[in-house]
Amino acid sequence: MEDTLAKVQKSFESAFGIDPQTVTIESTPADIPEWDSMGHVVLASSLESAFGLTFEVEELMEMEDVKKIVEVVESKLERAECVQV
Repeated sequence: MEDTLAKVQKSFESAFGIDPQTVTIESTPADIPEWDSMGHVVLASSLESAFGLTFEVEELMEMEDVKKIVEVVESKLERAECVQV
């Protein structure tokens, strides 16, 4: 989870130009003013680039806070590994 969180933090830095260390597993959109509806789209693009993934609309809707982002990303990475095996 820590490796995933670190990449998520870097995605926040890329998307919003903020210090990645200010983003924690407990962070929510209320903690990051740039993380509004348009910011969510920019963040999703940054996450897709960082992890080499493509998110479905339902997954994007689930990503309500950093903890959920980490969960969704890890779940997709696990499924991708299963498909490659």
